[in-house]
Amino acid sequence: MSAPELTEAPPVSAPATFPEPQREKGAVRSTIVRVVGSILLVAFALALLIPFAWMVLSSFKDSNEVFSVPVRWLPDTWHWEHYVDLWTKTDMATWLRNTIVLSTVVTFLQVLTGSFAAYGFAKVRFPGRDVLFLVYLATIAVPWQSYMIPQYIMLAQAHLTNTLLAIIVLQAFGAFGVFLMKQYFESIPEELSEAARIDGLNEYSIWARIMLPLSAPALASLALLTFVNTWNDYLGPLLYLRSKENWTVQLGLKNFVANNLDADYAMLFTGLTVSVIPIAIIFLLGQRFFVEGIATSGLKG
Repeated sequence: MSAPELTEAPPVSAPATFPEPQREKGAVRSTIVRVVGSILLVAFALALLIPFAWMVLSSFKDSNEVFSVPVRWLPDTWHWEHYVDLWTKTDMATWLRNTIVLSTVVTFLQVLTGSFAAYGFAKVRFPGRDVLFLVYLATIAVPWQSYMIPQYIMLAQAHLTNTLLAIIVLQAFGAFGVFLMKQYFESIPEELSEAARIDGLNEYSIWARIMLPLSAPALASLALLTFVNTWNDYLGPLLYLRSKENWTVQLGLKNFVANNLDADYAMLFTGLTVSVIPIAIIFLLGQRFFVEGIATSGLKG
């Protein structure tokens, strides 16, 4: 038998490459897009910071300089004493104490109840679960003004009006918190819960020992949003808190201006600046968890 003839293998074609000028054009275009995007972001950030900067600078001005025309950004004389007068001439310490108590307690309760209810909707199977969740979620679309009066009557009959407990009871639960936490819990693999059940953990232990430690970004996001909303709430305290010793910062500052015919707007801006400082500190400390929690709450599986 004759040996088989060897045939040459077909030549392997080289991978397609783009011409050098075309690659350079793509790199230049990408650089231009990034630069333009950065400029737009900086401009947008400055547009948001300008009102805040004007408020802070106005707290050091004389009252006649606050709304001067043309606008004076820097005061002629820096009135540092406004921050001392704020504590001596107003009840700012009491207002801050009430606001901190309300914001802290409401945030804790909303994180607790929201995460607990979200675990039931996300990981526990029971008849009518999805329908019940949709009905509960639909309450977000109902404006508070539509059931504000019946709610006030209920709290008045329970003798809770004119107390901080009224605001706490109203805001201890929130459908948005349940929705946010449910979306995050659904991104956690079901195998972890199944393995925990095999090891003998009940649902309460799974929620406390597995779900909550894995949900730190979502919990931080919910806590931050709840704290800011409670801190800035004006209508709720206006309806339920009539005594001066129960006023919050927003209610106290509004009455400070309303009860002074010659309104000291420089003092008002001083109070607003002081009221913004805790929110700014909390957001700066938790912004990483906030962004991560919002970004991952929509992921599943």
